[in-house]
Amino acid sequence: MKYNHIKKILILVTILAVPGFLYYLLQDKGKNRYKPLPIYGPKQVASTFHSVRGKQIPDTIYHLVDDFALINQNGDTTSLKTWKGKVVVLNLFYTQVNSDGAKMSMKAMQGFNEMYQNNHMVHLASISVDSKDDLKAIANVAKSQNAVAQKWDFLIGDTVALNQVVKRSLLLDAVDNSTQTERKFLYSNKIVLLDSQHRIRGFYEASNQEALSKLDDEIKVLIAEELRNIKDGR
Repeated sequence: MKYNHIKKILILVTILAVPGFLYYLLQDKGKNRYKPLPIYGPKQVASTFHSVRGKQIPDTIYHLVDDFALINQNGDTTSLKTWKGKVVVLNLFYTQVNSDGAKMSMKAMQGFNEMYQNNHMVHLASISVDSKDDLKAIANVAKSQNAVAQKWDFLIGDTVALNQVVKRSLLLDAVDNSTQTERKFLYSNKIVLLDSQHRIRGFYEASNQEALSKLDDEIKVLIAEELRNIKDGR
């Protein structure tokens, strides 16, 4: 009887202690112990340094998405500055395409729009690769996706601006393969994840459910990262 009583006490102590221990591991004295996401694009070694455990480590200059000026479905000029402090989920499209890949990309974006509708730290953007897409055309697409500007922006711009943001900044492929009778573009269906500093933190294939689940997880990682930076005053 005495043995059973001691056994019950040990089980009770274990049940009470494990959650606290896990919380300690996750928090690590106030710091989240998640694995940081990679930062994509070319990198440069800076002339400045930071200290890690007394050792001087060279700073790294990471690739940033350049600011731009594109027009959204409401006719408003939109730039990265408009989304300051937000995690951005972004894809490419154009209004005259209706391929399976394009449908899956938009379906994925629509799902994230619904999922993060009330989270002010997450913003969605869909950029048309066709400079001939006009305001009426993208407004119709945005309406069909139940997209509200300032939360999910559908964007158009001229050829120069689009090449700058799509190819040079987002590091995506988009090729004009149009003929005299048909507007046709070959472009990446990957969804891009940007952090609040406008660095690329991930590329995700829109047709791959596992990749989309990973994107959802990594959006949450960036939200936690941003909240920690705000708390630390960074």
